Amino acid sequence: MKRFPEHQLNAKVRRTRDTTALSRLALLLFCGLVMAGGFVFAAKQHFAAVQYGYQNEHLRIERKRLLEENQRLALDKERVTAPDKLEPAARRLGLKPARPGQIATLGIPVNLPQRRKDAKEEAPNTRRTRTSP
Repeated sequence: MKRFPEHQLNAKVRRTRDTTALSRLALLLFCGLVMAGGFVFAAKQHFAAVQYGYQNEHLRIERKRLLEENQRLALDKERVTAPDKLEPAARRLGLKPARPGQIATLGIPVNLPQRRKDAKEEAPNTRRTRTSP
């Protein structure tokens, strides 16, 4: 016994496509993609903010260390360039203190006495330096 006949009359009947259902499905898919993209973007922004926070803290520590080193170097410079330290070092190099005739001021003309010829002959190897205030 056959339950279904071999040639059914309703085999050629087709349903009509529901275009509104397809458009709702496409809209739902688009909205889901937009929401998922928004979540991914928000997560990326959050992780970038956390990373910048770590970098900022690292740079603050580095800045603090560099400021301390700068203060230490400035103190060392002041200590080394103190006059009581410079005078013995200059004497070791062979430098001598400046004489009053060797110092010239800028702006105000000073009438200096004429130099003697024998003063030049006394110290031919000394350097004459000109200092400014």
